[in-house]
Formats: sequence, C-alpha cells, structure tokens
Amino acid sequence: MTSATPALWNLGFRPFYLLAATFSVFSILLWTVQFSGFLPISYLQGSVWHAHEMLFGYVTAVIAGFLLTAVRAWTNQNTASGVPLMALAGLWLAGRVLVLTPFSTAATFINAAFPAAVAVAIGIPLLRTRNVRNYFFVGLLVLMSALILVMHLAPEGTMGLSPHIDLQLALDVVLFIMAVMGGRVIPMFTNNGIPGAHATRHPLVEKWALGSILALFAVDLLQLPHTLIAVIVLIAALAQGVRLYLWNPWRTRATPLVWILHAAYAWIVIHLILREASELGLLTGSYATHALTVGAIGGLTLGMMTRTARGHTGRLLVADHFELAMFLLIQAAAVTRVFGGMLFPAQYMASIALSGVLWALALGLYAVRYWPILTRPRLDGRPG
Repeated sequence: MTSATPALWNLGFRPFYLLAATFSVFSILLWTVQFSGFLPISYLQGSVWHAHEMLFGYVTAVIAGFLLTAVRAWTNQNTASGVPLMALAGLWLAGRVLVLTPFSTAATFINAAFPAAVAVAIGIPLLRTRNVRNYFFVGLLVLMSALILVMHLAPEGTMGLSPHIDLQLALDVVLFIMAVMGGRVIPMFTNNGIPGAHATRHPLVEKWALGSILALFAVDLLQLPHTLIAVIVLIAALAQGVRLYLWNPWRTRATPLVWILHAAYAWIVIHLILREASELGLLTGSYATHALTVGAIGGLTLGMMTRTARGHTGRLLVADHFELAMFLLIQAAAVTRVFGGMLFPAQYMASIALSGVLWALALGLYAVRYWPILTRPRLDGRPG
C-alpha cells in the first residue's frame, strides 16, 4: 500500500467502526419514527427491517472491522486494505441502500454476499498460517450469509423458517461470537488494566458457557418445545453468570474501558433470565431480545470499538469524559428499553423512543469523537 492511501483504508476497523456507528444512529432514529406509525421504510415488513439492519448491518460491520484487524494480529499476514477494503465497505453500503428500494432480489444477494466476502478475506490468511483455532469465525460468517438468504426468501414462501425464527438464530450466532470473544478478552483486559483483579477462567465453566449457547442454537433451529428450550436457557444463564463472577467485575468500577465490557456481559445473563421467563410463559414482549441487543451487543461493541480504535492508533488505553459519556448513555438506553416498558406499561412507547434517542446519542458521540482518530495515521507512525 502506498503512502498516498488515506489512513481510513489502512485497516478494517477504521472504515467499519465509523460506518457502523454513523449508520446505527440514523437507523435507530428512522426505526423510532417508523414504529410510531409515521413512515413506511422497506419491503421488509414491520420490525423485520429494524432487526435486519441492526443485526446484518450494524453488528456485521463491527464484526467485520474487528476480525479484519484481529486476523492480521493473529496471523501476522495482511488483511484487506486500500482498494479491497474499499470494495468490502462498498458492498456493505450497497446492502444498506438496497433494502430501502423495491429491488428485493438484488438486496438479498448483496446483503448475503457481504459476510461471505469477509469470510474469504479473513479465511485466506488463517489458512495460510494454519490458524486452526480461529477457523470457526469463517464458518460463522458463512452461516450469517445463509441466515440473510433465509430471512429475505422466507416471506416468499421458499424457505421453511419464518423471519422471526431466522432472527432468533442470527441472535444465537452473535451471542456465541460474543461469548467466545468475551471469554478471551474480558479477563485478559481486566488483569492487564487493573492490578490485582485476578480475573480467572475455569475450563469446565468455559465448556458449559460455550456449549450451552451452541445447544440453544440447535433447539431454536429445530423449534423444540418451550420447556426443553427453557432448560437449555437456564443452563446457559447459570454458566454465563458463574463465568462473569470469576472475572471479578466489582473490581472494575474505576476503569471504564473495562467495566463497560463486564456490564455488557452482565446483560447476556439478564437476557437469558428474561428469555427463561418468556419460554415459561411468565413474560411477554421483546424484553429478552433487547437485553441482548441494546445491553449486551450495544455495550460490548461500543466498548470494543473504543478500546481497539485506541490501541490500534497508538493511543493510551484510558477512557476520557467522551468515552465515559458513551458508556453511560448505552447503559441508560438498555435499562430504558428493557425495564421502562416492563415496569411502566403505560409508558411503553415513550420508553422505546427514549431508548432510541439514548442509543443514537451514544453512537453519535462515538462517530464524532472517533472520526479524526479513525481517519488519521497512527500517532506512533506504525502501519495500521
């Protein structure tokens, strides 16, 4: 890559973190308007467009940015930069535009092509270096492509799964990715950033934590009875809770770059508890889903986008007032979305609107704060 290439295209985290944050602000605000009944948006009906764009738009962009960056570090091999990285970003942008048009067939295949293209981009260096430990990321990206196809084709009656079951499976895949990466980085970041934290991992707990989520994907795919799903969800909740306990989250409260990751993982436990209640018929509504999407996904992606952007641009791994504001806003968005309507049913619509605004403020602040960081060369002059 020549020195004439803008810094934005040096490494995957730069364009995709910026695109993800900026897009999510407009997407959430647009959905809030649509949910209020003012504006039809897409051929994907009702909440399907919102779920599609947050999962296969926002989340997939963050995953792409993270993996394109991490695989370079894991393998010491180049990943997409310059023109190839621009092409990946263009493919992602085309998917965001096409779902707003009548061209559903083009939207289907362009959206499905993006995670597959990222799989190829990371798969080549992984295979070259025989980095077997991380091959599964390629498989998960291919699975995401398949789920996108199912979601788009299901309304046409050509697939056996409904869009809502497909979305649940996609959430299970993202949950598994978060569990894997959380288990790798949260205790490491905790011990590195907080002397004496003593965050630990227990092999048996790790197996149950990851295995239970794989089992959850299987029972959701097979659409097994709610009582059996409830058993799997309970096991998963207990395993994630014990895992989090071993990381000593109470020792992180003075270190925002660390506590945001623990808080996000705690939302996984809350998600599973609420889903248990839903499977047993004790709770209705999408509270469990939004504990995962706003609390866990929102918190973990924002925390990782902040930390990796700082680390890979040669900056200190210390949160300032901007980062602290982002983290508090995303937590407030999650609490409002999950517990606002649950505790105050009469204010359900207001809680959704307020949560959307809080999310937009958090990610908008990230986009504004990190625009100059992500578009300029590293402070230390190193490549990346």
